[in-house]
Amino acid sequence: MRSVELFAGGGGLTLGTHLAGFTTEVVAEWDRWSCDTLRENRDGGYPLVRGIDVQEGDVRKVDWSTVPSGVDLVSGGPPCQPFSAGGKGNAADDKRDMFPATAEVIRELRPRAFIIENVRGLTRSAFSDYYSYIQLRLGHPELVANEGESWGAHYSRLQAEHTSVRSDLQYKVLPTLVNAADYGVPQQRWRVFFIGFRSDVDAEWSFPEATHSAAALRAAQDDGSYWERHKVPKKYRTPTVRTAALVDGPHKPWRTVRDALRGLPEPTLNGSTKYLNHVLQPGARSYPGHTGSYIDAPAKALKAGVHGVPGGENMLRNVNGSVRYFTVREAARLQTFPDRYRLHGPWTEAMRQLGNAVPVMLAEIVALSVREHLDVATFNAAKKAATDRRKARKSATA
Repeated sequence: MRSVELFAGGGGLTLGTHLAGFTTEVVAEWDRWSCDTLRENRDGGYPLVRGIDVQEGDVRKVDWSTVPSGVDLVSGGPPCQPFSAGGKGNAADDKRDMFPATAEVIRELRPRAFIIENVRGLTRSAFSDYYSYIQLRLGHPELVANEGESWGAHYSRLQAEHTSVRSDLQYKVLPTLVNAADYGVPQQRWRVFFIGFRSDVDAEWSFPEATHSAAALRAAQDDGSYWERHKVPKKYRTPTVRTAALVDGPHKPWRTVRDALRGLPEPTLNGSTKYLNHVLQPGARSYPGHTGSYIDAPAKALKAGVHGVPGGENMLRNVNGSVRYFTVREAARLQTFPDRYRLHGPWTEAMRQLGNAVPVMLAEIVALSVREHLDVATFNAAKKAATDRRKARKSATA
C-alpha cells in the first residue's frame, strides 16, 4: 500500500509503516540532520527506506500535486513544541504548530487513512478546545479556514457545520492516548494518536490492545525470573515498579532498559566495530531532579531537549547509582530502531532525532492494524461490487 509521511524526523514512523507493509514514496522533513539520516540509510541500501524521495524543507512548500492519486496512508508527527510540557504551550499561536498544514496535505492527497502522532501534553485541559479543533479539522479537511479567520472562529464554524456538512471528503477520527511501554517499547513514552479513516472506507477500527504491563514486570521481579534471566547479583535485586504484582491476563512484563541493551558491549570512547553509533559520551553527572533512567525499569521518555533534558532522560542509572549518557545506539534500542539503521550527525543531533521519533515497534503495531482494516475494506468493497455486477446482469437478462 502507498503512503506519504510528513515531519519524518529520523525515520521512526517511516520504518514502522514500512514494516507494516506500506511503501512510503515521499517523506517531508525540514531538519537537515534528519534528512541526512534518511538519505544515508537509503543510499546505503537499507531496505526499509529504499527508494524514498526525501523532501527537505517546509512541508507547506512541497508540491504535493506531483504525487499520483491513490495514496492509502498519510502519516506524520507534527512538531510537539507548541504542546509539550517543557515548552511555552502557545498551541495555535506557536508558528511551529503544523496541524493546519497536516490537514491541508490530507485535503490534497485524499488518503484512505491517516496516522498522526503527538505528545501527551496536547491532551492537557489548557488545550481542550484546540484538541477538539484538531479532530474536527482533520475530520473535515475541505472546510478550510477563511482568509484572516482565527482558529477559534474556524472552530466555531466547524462545530456548527460538521454534523450537516455534505463535503465529499470526510474522515472518522479516533484519538487515543497510549503508553508505548504497554506495547513492548522499553520506555515510558505517552503519546496521543489521531487515526482517521475516509468516510467511504468501511472500517470498524479500534486501537490495538496493550500487550505488556507494569504488573507483569513486578511479578517477574518478585518471583526472581527477571533477575535470573539477566544474571543480576542478589544484592541488586530490587523491584522497580510500585504497582502490585497482580495477574492481569496474558500481558507480558514491561521491557526494561536492561532488556533493551542486552547483547550490547559496554561503550568506549573509540566506539564499536560491530554496532553503529555505539560510542561513549563522557561527562554525565547526577543531581537532584536529574537522575537518569534506572536500568531495571522502562526508560524515561527520551526528549529532544533544545537546552538539554532536565530529568536526565538521556542518561543510564545503574544499580550501584553510577550514571553515564546513553550512546546513540542504546537510545536507538530504547526507541526500537534496528541496529543496522545509522543515525547521522554528532551525539547531540542524533539524540535529538531519537527524542523526536515515534518508537518503531509502536509505529508498526498501529500501522499494521490500520493496514489490516484497509485490506478488509478493500476486500469487502470488491465483493460488493462483484455482487452488484451479478445483480445487474441478472436484471438485464430478466
